[in-house]
Amino acid sequence: MTASARPRLILGSGSPRRAELLASLGITADAVRPPDIDETPIPGELPLAYCRRIAAAKAAAMQVAADEVVLCADTTVALGRRILGKPADAGEAAAFLYKLSGRRHKVITSVVVRNHARTWQRDVVTDVKMKRLSDQEVNAYLASGDWQGKAGGYAIQGPAGAFIPWIQGSHSAVMGLPVAEAAALLAAAGYPVFEGWA
Repeated sequence: MTASARPRLILGSGSPRRAELLASLGITADAVRPPDIDETPIPGELPLAYCRRIAAAKAAAMQVAADEVVLCADTTVALGRRILGKPADAGEAAAFLYKLSGRRHKVITSVVVRNHARTWQRDVVTDVKMKRLSDQEVNAYLASGDWQGKAGGYAIQGPAGAFIPWIQGSHSAVMGLPVAEAAALLAAAGYPVFEGWA
């Protein structure tokens, strides 16, 4: 497939981490167009249903031309039935960290790929254990600022990686984009994922 015949890949996310994870596959988006949608949970909504709905809404909000493939994703931290979104401030981030301290939780990432004719979606659920945190560790992490804009108030690829002794599932999904599943969806949509590997 020539470069001119290759569909244009549009990343429907402003997350630098998702762009980096795509780059690990040798893929650079042709454009980044994060959609502006309301991410407020519906009262009583369960984390998996919420994550699926938000990822689908992001993809549905995108204009997709005949020569384009769009990739959108949403990552949610779930503590039981509770959704831990992006903390509004350091106080909420601290509350999230103390709730997660010493416990297992789930990180859910839903990926949606669209072309002009079809939509594909996959959900990846990873179990994560956070060690018991001391006040010193929580305060040091809050001071780093790394919690800002992160679901659950932490990012496994940053300093908080020191708090995560165990995961079962996809490490890249916890970072924000399950690489294997994203590659499979892009290939299904006609994007030549493996073209640049040779």
